Amino acid sequence: MKILRKITVFLKLNMRAKLLLIEAFIYLGWARFLKTLPFSKISPSLGQQMRETAFTTSSSDDKVLKDIAQSLHIMSRYTFWESQCLVKAIAGMKMLEKRKIESTLYLGTAKDENGKLIAHAWLRSGPFFISGAEGKAKFTVIAKFGKEISVKKREGENYG
Repeated sequence: MKILRKITVFLKLNMRAKLLLIEAFIYLGWARFLKTLPFSKISPSLGQQMRETAFTTSSSDDKVLKDIAQSLHIMSRYTFWESQCLVKAIAGMKMLEKRKIESTLYLGTAKDENGKLIAHAWLRSGPFFISGAEGKAKFTVIAKFGKEISVKKREGENYG
């Protein structure tokens, strides 16, 4: 009966929320597929290596950022595949890129309580952490990828 209740909740959501959850599910699947490839093949699509995007954002993006973070968090629990930190970070980056919002994906390493090397990934856009913020403080950043969104000059505009 748990699944029936969850379906009922989903059906009661507004169309925008439903579409965002479906989009998150699709991008989580795509990101999981990318994770199976050698990292050297996917890293160019993540943005400029060792670059960070701005720590500020327009206030009009705040709700979008929070909605994307929430949809990724929710849908990652319902995928049939592993949707942990790197998968969520890549999916979130692609969702933000689609909306022309800049983001930075961080990769970090640390040692666990047994001395074994562990890794973590998280995604930031402006001052907000979209995914992976939990526990990021104990990781040392070893790579970062800034996905800057270039604003193309529209025809007829003069920028001085």
